[in-house]
Amino acid sequence: MSTEAHTPRSVLITGGNRGIGLAIAKAFAANGDKVAVTYRTPTDLPEGILGVQADVTDEGSIDRAFSEVEAAHGPIEVLVANAGITKDTLLLRMSEDDFTSVLDTNLTGAFRVIKRASKGMIRLRKGRVILISSVSGLYGAPGQINYSASKAGLVGLARSFTRELGGRGITANVVAPGFIKTDMTAELPEETQKDYLSRVPAGRFAEPEEVADVVRWIASDEAGYISGAVIPVDGGLGMGH
Repeated sequence: MSTEAHTPRSVLITGGNRGIGLAIAKAFAANGDKVAVTYRTPTDLPEGILGVQADVTDEGSIDRAFSEVEAAHGPIEVLVANAGITKDTLLLRMSEDDFTSVLDTNLTGAFRVIKRASKGMIRLRKGRVILISSVSGLYGAPGQINYSASKAGLVGLARSFTRELGGRGITANVVAPGFIKTDMTAELPEETQKDYLSRVPAGRFAEPEEVADVVRWIASDEAGYISGAVIPVDGGLGMGH
């Protein structure tokens, strides 16, 4: 373990105003970093976390958000692409818009923010990119053809990014959470929750903080030689799929 004092870094988490994203923001803030999050609708954020409005489907909106964070905290050294939506329904009922809108936010949205962040990281000759995927992206899930495809796409994105920019001191990794205790999971019917739980070898859902701790670690100096990896945080559900 490094004994050097931690130098605060400029960290940006997209969709960081609730759930897993907020837990990640808090973990970096507790680590002494300068943390900013993007949100679509204004919400109360803990003290010390900068909120900026952004829509990951709009390149201009992303550019404005990045400029605001850079002005406050300096060039972004750690980017966590976490913003995502779901429009779950079975294939035969899924409209083309159900499919393309989920990909536009979850996958193309990640492309947009990574492209914007990489400019500063190349100049700094260092950086950490972490993409928040899902066990569903590798394992598959009925009713989630759009979501699973978008989350699987993040793996190819991270690995190609690593091939292009790995020699410039920048890493890109994927964290794939399983079932996490969030507002979204709590809204599921009790029977559905029991069914999901029965498939998890750990026998419980994860706390958002358990995902956040892994994200914080993969962005650390200790993990500097890891890039293009997919790290499951799923209690054994996906078994490496």
